Amino acid sequence: MAAKEQRSSGAGDPARTLELLWRTGGGVPENRRGPRQGLTVDTVVEAALGLADEGGLDALTMRAVAQRLGVTPMTLYTYVPGKAELLDLMLDSVLLGMERAPFAPGRAPWRERVTAVADANRALYLGHPWLAELRVHRPPLGPGVMAKYEYELGAFEGLGLDDVVMDSALSHVLGFVQSAARTELEARAVDRESAMSDHEWWDTHAPLLERVLDAERYPLASRVGEAAAVAYQGMYDPEYAYAFGLARVLDGLAALIPPGPRGPRD
Repeated sequence: MAAKEQRSSGAGDPARTLELLWRTGGGVPENRRGPRQGLTVDTVVEAALGLADEGGLDALTMRAVAQRLGVTPMTLYTYVPGKAELLDLMLDSVLLGMERAPFAPGRAPWRERVTAVADANRALYLGHPWLAELRVHRPPLGPGVMAKYEYELGAFEGLGLDDVVMDSALSHVLGFVQSAARTELEARAVDRESAMSDHEWWDTHAPLLERVLDAERYPLASRVGEAAAVAYQGMYDPEYAYAFGLARVLDGLAALIPPGPRGPRD
């Protein structure tokens, strides 16, 4: 499969992937040494993460990982069966290493707890932009995924929600964060490719727009667009968009929480 096409988690051999994720005896042992002293499954994953962080998923090939490690591709396959399994290992690794702000269910206000979860996931996407390119419909069930899920469910524990609603509420929050992060990363890419910031772009185009736009014909677009452009200092402000959207997500979740000491007023 071509490098551009392999962008999904859970596409490898399930048994081999789980063995590698949990470092059990059925896969390649964690301490197995190859022709190059010190090479392990972890060093392979670390090299792959470096390539993906630097150049996105397009830069990630088994040959490129082997070159970075100074081994042949065939040697690499001794540790990881293929790119599909490697993507699962990479994803689980970054999830295991996520920052997790400590909170005690039932003590810190629920909005504060959910916000901590959202902020951590946003930081993850912005720190590893390739994650936004990866389709994760079937996440690898490794220690990173399970630790993340356990921690994030704690943000909803003790609110009177049943288990299915807790899972759905978490998925809703994470879906918003992923969408917001993708939009922000796309805006950053446009800035890089155009060699012009959003603010600079607006400064260039605003005078031209004023000459051709009929404010009487488009009164709402003119009024609201100008107010937004001034507030955003351009066409888009990722910080504002994220804060505004997350607040609306939390407002919606509040309707699910039964009134009480830890209810919607928190």
